[in-house]
Amino acid sequence: MNILMVSAENDALPGGKVGGIGDVVRDMPKALAEQGEHVNVVMPNYGLLHELENAEFEKNVTITFAGREEEVGFYRFTVKNSHSHVTQWIAHHAIFSSCGVGSVYCDDPNNRPFATDATKFALFNTAVAKGILDKVFGELDVLHLHDWHTAVLSVLRAFSPEYQALKNIKTAYTIHNLALQGIRPLSGDDSSLNSWFPELTFDASAINDPTYSHCFNPMRAAINLCDKVHAVSPNYTQEILKPSNIEQGYFGGEGLEKDLQNAANENRLFGILNGCEYSNSKPKSLTLNNFFSLCETEVLKWAGNQPTLSSAHHIAGARLGKLTAKKIVKRPFIMTSVGRITNQKVLLLQQKMSDGQSALQHILNELGDSGIFLLLGSGDPTFEQFLTQTSGKNSNFIFLKGYSEALSEAIYSMGDLFMMPSSFEPCGISQMLSMRAGQPCIAHSVGGLTDTIEDKSNGFLFTGDTQLNQATNMIKCFKDTLSLYKNEPKQFKDIATNASKARFLWSDSAVRYIADLYK
Repeated sequence: MNILMVSAENDALPGGKVGGIGDVVRDMPKALAEQGEHVNVVMPNYGLLHELENAEFEKNVTITFAGREEEVGFYRFTVKNSHSHVTQWIAHHAIFSSCGVGSVYCDDPNNRPFATDATKFALFNTAVAKGILDKVFGELDVLHLHDWHTAVLSVLRAFSPEYQALKNIKTAYTIHNLALQGIRPLSGDDSSLNSWFPELTFDASAINDPTYSHCFNPMRAAINLCDKVHAVSPNYTQEILKPSNIEQGYFGGEGLEKDLQNAANENRLFGILNGCEYSNSKPKSLTLNNFFSLCETEVLKWAGNQPTLSSAHHIAGARLGKLTAKKIVKRPFIMTSVGRITNQKVLLLQQKMSDGQSALQHILNELGDSGIFLLLGSGDPTFEQFLTQTSGKNSNFIFLKGYSEALSEAIYSMGDLFMMPSSFEPCGISQMLSMRAGQPCIAHSVGGLTDTIEDKSNGFLFTGDTQLNQATNMIKCFKDTLSLYKNEPKQFKDIATNASKARFLWSDSAVRYIADLYK
């Protein structure tokens, strides 16, 4: 088959990744190619990718968008040592860098959420649709869309007379994050469906938002209009069939559960776990002093890139400076966490307990002087501030506010226990990476975490029917796990060994893609 994957992210290209979607779109095409399929992957250039040395101009297409003719260029990008059946494509237009060169996503004000991104991705989708008609990607058998950023393609395929030929191509849609749906008005705004496509006649009941009927919901449109719908783990696929109940700590269908139930009843909904890359070579080992020195070096880089020194960098630098300055006689217990600082990832850590202290504070109290908790990530300023304040009060907690690939790899390899208290987790990659490095996880038993971690076999799971219960059980789970590490080292080591032996292979996912989504 000749397959086209359309995505806002792709980590096969430098600077093409923000989150987990970039990992999937990097790795899955190779796995499909190894099954004998040919895969094209296309993403926007964000103002710079088309200028890279390995990008070669292929063709311009002309589209009508927002009442104007626009020209979009397609570039073929060569990735070194890539599989010969995987072809990378870049779409070039000035609007794709409307928030600055290299910026994948924009931060729009709260009164116009997704406005800039929705318009740029709508134009990108239109260009890809025209590129398909103009055979830029050859004769296609499958069109595979990823998340809300590519959902407008499903609308054009269903309703636009110009793009009716797309109906002949089997179309699959992958939900990576149901919490982000890209909702915009149907009309009355420069960033609205009617403004982008003023002549388009459509069935509003299939594409409008369930709560705000005057708004266009791209995520819902793709769920209803594509031939197959895919969520990125089996357990998450079951969770999203039920309505969310945030007060009870349950994150489910986020308002789209009825559409997902319909897809399931029509045998269009499939849960297929993402994979992970595994290497036969062992990662480069670090001494403890070298590890802390690496942390300190990265913090100094981040601090140097800012006009003023943030308190998070100042505190982390001071803590790390003390660690690198003293001779470490006994290796401390090292707990780690890596990920975006968002409501999804930090809500349970911030949960107030009965004594008014946060759940994170309780965990640090239990950890005491016997260990260190290193947390790497950046994101929501409110949660960043919570983590910064907590680090200022606790010498055993170091908040590394930023991201570095080298530091991330070192944290995975050096930690004894990985903390992943996600309120929801469609699949998760961090737990796979930490397990791969022999670092078992404490995780909330939701979504893909349930599908990849076996409690007390290759990791540790907690549950709860309210946020408070979840936080309470998380604290108890950590207390019990720390006790196991101290008092039953062989049992803990066996669990760590089991974690390192667990395998979640892209080849298995590829076989399911072909059987369930493409045929």
